[in-house]
Amino acid sequence: MEGQGEVIGPDGQPISKKALKKQQKEVEKAAKKAAHKQQNPQQQAQGDGDEKENDVAEGRYGNLPLNQSQEKIERKIYKVCELTPDLADKKVWVRARLHTSRAKGKQCFFVLRQQKWTVQALSAVGDRVSKQMVKFIAGITKESIIDVEGFVRKVGQKIESCSQQDVELHAEQVFVVSASAQRLPLQIEDASRPETGGEDLATVSQDTRLENRILDLRTATSQSIFRLEAGVCRFFRDCLTQQNFVEIHTPKIIPAASEGGANVFTVSYFKTNAFLAQSPQLYKQMAICSEFDRVFTVGAVFRAEDSNTHRHLTEFVGLDLEMAFNFHYHEVVDLIGNMFVYIFKGLQTEYAEEIALVHKQFPAEPFKFLEPSLRIDYAEGVALLREAGIEMEDDEDLSTPNEKLLGRLIKAKYDTDFFIMDKFPLAVRPFYTMPDPSNNKWSNSYDMFMRGEEILSGAQRIHDPEFLTKRALEHGCDLEKIKGYIDSFRYGAPPHAGGGIGLERVTMLYLGLDNIRKTSLFPRDPKRLTP
Repeated sequence: MEGQGEVIGPDGQPISKKALKKQQKEVEKAAKKAAHKQQNPQQQAQGDGDEKENDVAEGRYGNLPLNQSQEKIERKIYKVCELTPDLADKKVWVRARLHTSRAKGKQCFFVLRQQKWTVQALSAVGDRVSKQMVKFIAGITKESIIDVEGFVRKVGQKIESCSQQDVELHAEQVFVVSASAQRLPLQIEDASRPETGGEDLATVSQDTRLENRILDLRTATSQSIFRLEAGVCRFFRDCLTQQNFVEIHTPKIIPAASEGGANVFTVSYFKTNAFLAQSPQLYKQMAICSEFDRVFTVGAVFRAEDSNTHRHLTEFVGLDLEMAFNFHYHEVVDLIGNMFVYIFKGLQTEYAEEIALVHKQFPAEPFKFLEPSLRIDYAEGVALLREAGIEMEDDEDLSTPNEKLLGRLIKAKYDTDFFIMDKFPLAVRPFYTMPDPSNNKWSNSYDMFMRGEEILSGAQRIHDPEFLTKRALEHGCDLEKIKGYIDSFRYGAPPHAGGGIGLERVTMLYLGLDNIRKTSLFPRDPKRLTP
């Protein structure tokens, strides 16, 4: 039985008095609106037209059609970094990303970002800017690419939040070239914030950064890191090229493990198996035997090590060099030490802005080095560790904690973050390492360290085929698989030495960062194969 006076809704349930009252009001409101429109159709149409006619900015804002290279436009596009007081009162076009926007009343402030540079822009209702245009700008999604035309104006007070602090752009035209998605998986401001920025401020975890690397790489910090990393590579090339080195490119698919160990990636190669190169080592040496005298290479190196640490990757960029010497392998050690000084000085001089931007988000002590570079023997390093209370054998390899401790001890004693350690125990080096001539316990090999972590491993190589065969057998190498390598020394081979450097590790340690994934564009580790 229905209750007296009850109204039943479409779902068969009674409607409450409150809901019924609201429903009646909406019906009355709709009826009044329809009656008004019917009585004044001409006035209504004129009102709609006035709104359109009053848009003084019509044609100076909106979404551009998809660029399919329909036409060539003769227009100078200024870079954000070029917007300085020298351009004051000049009208310019800029293409950049919309970093942030904030509408207030009849004006909209927005920040344009281009790589590591930013500038504040302003659009306010006036003779050439309409309310509709301001509303359009305020509705553009963050990270959209936009074209902006406006006047460069000097500002009375520095804009601390932007890289271009002495000017702002007064926009009169704004067009969306490529719109970003409405919802971003991370905010660039959050990804740019120091992780010690305060409990109430959002930061972005490393996994979120790496899952959304395209966005993470847009921060000023990431832009600076990879520009500086490019600098490391450039200075490496320049320094060696000036000293008559030849750049070569070595195979990455090889028939046998290049380091004689088991940590290699096996790949299917037609009807057999091959391996991804752990190092260009063997091919660098073969190039020396081919009369190139001095060579270097920059390329991918693969290590199938299940090392989930702050400094290991399964794929990294190797900076490798090899050179013939006349009398002593220290000719090579000295050259490499001087090369690092060349790189460090170049970074100091040409990348001061990038270093400052990185340290703004990730604070670190400035990198220190000596000229010439500090060099100690392995035995001296062990003695320093023993003095600090570490128990270890003379021929024991350095563990990671002992490496870091030694770095701190060296820094305290010599005030340098970079040093060379010579004469490593033969037992911990690869089969092709030349033993020390006076004591087989040691070898003619060396490592180089930055902030207490190894960044280069190198040695004098055995260039005598019989001796090399003997050492390979002692290491359990399959001679058949390295026959081509050993045979390359049978036709006369000069004494030679070299080393391999990890580009990402050098960049990480120079900047004092805590994780190598910050210096790898798209990191590969045991748990990450994407993006």
